Formats: sequence, structure tokens, C-alpha cells
Amino acid sequence: MSNETHWLITGCSSGLGRALAEYALDRGNRVAVTARDRATVTGLTERYGDRALALELDVTDPASVAAAVQACEETFGRVDVLVNNAGYGYLAAIEEGEDAAVRALYETNVHGVVTVLKAVLPGMRARRSGRIINVSSFGGLAAFAATGYYHATKFALEGLSESMHAELAPLGIAVTIVEPGGLRTQWAGASMRQSPTRLADYEQTAGKRRDSTLAVSGRQPGDPARAAAAIAAIVDTEAPPLRLLLGSDALAGARARLDRVRGEIDANEALTTSVDLVQA
Repeated sequence: MSNETHWLITGCSSGLGRALAEYALDRGNRVAVTARDRATVTGLTERYGDRALALELDVTDPASVAAAVQACEETFGRVDVLVNNAGYGYLAAIEEGEDAAVRALYETNVHGVVTVLKAVLPGMRARRSGRIINVSSFGGLAAFAATGYYHATKFALEGLSESMHAELAPLGIAVTIVEPGGLRTQWAGASMRQSPTRLADYEQTAGKRRDSTLAVSGRQPGDPARAAAAIAAIVDTEAPPLRLLLGSDALAGARARLDRVRGEIDANEALTTSVDLVQA
């Protein structure tokens, strides 16, 4: 990428989105910093001047997305780097999940990403260049009790991103899935939502993990500022990876997950291949 790049980042009010916006701005880039409440990001324009463009953007509102992307392109001329960061978690055993809350989770974590992508991609395709960073999670690779619906949204995002990688690479547009472990943000704190229903039969599984997830808030091992630096580093490479794990906890968990999956595949190899038609 060029020395000055033009970024659009969703979900910049706090956490990783805020850290990444500040990192990119500190290095001389121009960044559209967005949030559902524009007031939460206007401080960045005061700090960085016209290199920061504060915009209201609600990923669940197509009109809001279209207006923000148009404003970014009119002000900066183009979007070089799109970071789909907006999203949140939800705690519930699968049976405890509220239909409306689960649908809202998908609207933000999956459909909202697609809405932003469809608004930005025409410009990137026309220029035959661009970087797309889709912020998933280690929870997009492995699933645990109490966060099943959150995992489902991140598994969906990973599948979409892999297909996009195949579709966009020939057009000069790179796609990277970022998979953080525990970052010291408000994901498990003020940003977390949960079902009010707690069924006794799940207290030793989903119930315990609900409590442990909330208890870790403020004590996560990952530094959002260091995570931002890692993301910026892969944006600047000639051939960004499809996946980037962030944090030693994510790395250890991913390797354990791969070992479990390989073990199950190998253990059932004979049964797996038994369905093949016998060649005459």
C-alpha cells in the first residue's frame, strides 16, 4: 500500500476499532472513524484534524451505511482499507436464546458486514485494489457453551470471507480474517448482551461459562493497541494472509482445535471413505 492510505473502520467508539483508528491516524493515514453515535468519535477529529472523518454509521441501517461510504469517498476520494469491526457478543445456552436478540445479533455481526461490503466493493473493483479486514474471533474457529449464537455469527463471517478471498484475489483485492483471542476491551463487559433466561439444567455448562466470561472482563491478556499494530502490519504487506490470529491464547486454542479435528478425522477414516462408490 502507499504511504498514505484511506481507511474506513466500523465500530470506532471503543475497543479494537478505536485502537486501530488511532494507530492508523498516528501514522499519517486518513481514516473515516465511524460509530452509531457520531459524538463518540468526534474527539478524533479534534485530535487529528481533517485526517479523521467522523461519521455516523449503523451497520444494520443500509441508508446509514450508504451515506457514510459516500461521504468517505467524496472526502478522501477512495477507500483503500475497509475494516469490518462492529460487532458484539451474546450469552445464552442455545435453548435460552431469545429469537429477537439472536436475529439482532445476526443483523450486526453478519448482515451488517455484508451491507458495508456491498457499499465499498464497487469502488475497490473499479480500482482493482483494496484491503478488506473482517474482524472475526478465535470464536470463529472453535465453539464453547454459552456463546453458541456468537460463534454461529463468526463461523458465518469466516465462510463468507473465504469465499470473498477466492472471488476478489484475481481483482487485486485482499481479504484477511482477523481472529483475536481475549483483548482487554469491553466485549465481555459493557458491550456484552445476554438472555435473561437461565435454565437450571444448563447451570453447570452454559451457566458457569456465562459467569466466567463476564468475570474476565478487564483481565484479558491481549492489548488492543498491539492488536492494532499487528493488523496494520499485514495491511502493509504485499500478500496479506487469509487468516491472522491475535494473541498467544488464540494461537494455543487454534492449535488444540486443529489437533482435535485431525484426530476425529483420522479415527473415522475407514467409515468416511466407506461411502465412496466402488469402481469397477
